[in-house]
Amino acid sequence: MIELGIDSFAMAIASPLNGGPVSPAQLLANLLKEIELADQVGLDVFGIGEHHREEFVDSAPAVILGAAAARTKRIRLRSAVTVLSAADPVRVFEDFATLDLLSQGRAEIVAGRGSLTEAFPLFGYKLEDYDSLFAEKLELLLKIRAKTHVHWSGKHRAPLTGQGVYPRPFQKELPIWVGVGGTPASFVRAGVLGLPLMVAIIGGEPRRFRPLVDLYREAGARAGHAPDQLKVGVHVLGFVGDTTAQAAADYYPGYAHTLTKFSQERGWAVPTRAQFDAMRGPYGALLVGDAETIAAKVMDLNEALGGISRVTVQMTVAAMPPKKLLRSIELLGTKVSPMVQHDLASLPLSE
Repeated sequence: MIELGIDSFAMAIASPLNGGPVSPAQLLANLLKEIELADQVGLDVFGIGEHHREEFVDSAPAVILGAAAARTKRIRLRSAVTVLSAADPVRVFEDFATLDLLSQGRAEIVAGRGSLTEAFPLFGYKLEDYDSLFAEKLELLLKIRAKTHVHWSGKHRAPLTGQGVYPRPFQKELPIWVGVGGTPASFVRAGVLGLPLMVAIIGGEPRRFRPLVDLYREAGARAGHAPDQLKVGVHVLGFVGDTTAQAAADYYPGYAHTLTKFSQERGWAVPTRAQFDAMRGPYGALLVGDAETIAAKVMDLNEALGGISRVTVQMTVAAMPPKKLLRSIELLGTKVSPMVQHDLASLPLSE
């Protein structure tokens, strides 16, 4: 089975389609409707990102997910990602253990270093400690997951000398995934620790990540972890429409608007329509099209990366109008997911 779901960054960016800025309160109300619908149409997971700047309202993902827990019944609720380098692992565990209790065992953490840097000065950390902060805090988070009373010391945080961390989660072991981009050391670290991997693929061709995924699996095997423990998930940008032409027409204006803004800010090349069309083609990273097209691309991802466990689609980068976004979520759950599961069941057992 490949689980399908949504990741949202709760973006408060005006686009050519949504007609202007949406108030933070309305955006959060819309987001909760999206999570409720995702649950109703049978999607497996909904993730909320973490950002600390004016274009987003997701700086407290556990709070949003707590509200979602009270409105949903079965969908798993996760961060996408928790910027662990700039957070306190004790607080992170407490927040998500509480979410796990509220949802009766549906919480997950995807721990990452984050692609934006605002959290580091905001919380008093040095950007040059980017990697050592993450490695140390992930170590502590895993120790807290394993034991209620923790003895630990490190460089970036005051030591723990046996204090208890409460509450404990509903699940016996709170799921912790590692979110990665394209750094080989990050793939190896996740494999050595035997943690499931969430790969962000937002451009280019997904096949280029196969050597890194293989590196993860090889590191995990050398560390003694069973193959079924080494799960691989993929986070992609995308949108499902009733037709492929309609999906591309709806998605591109907002996609171009948002990526142009961030490209100019970072000094990157501004994306073009030709690049967009290439990336939504058979070998590109964008999942933009009708249900049949998206199901086929999920299967291509599965083949390209040697088997995957989860795909989550980030639709909000295009700042879509609520009605179109809800329709896309509905199609992902009612059309794409059944097609993917049918196609998986049809594969030869050797695959």
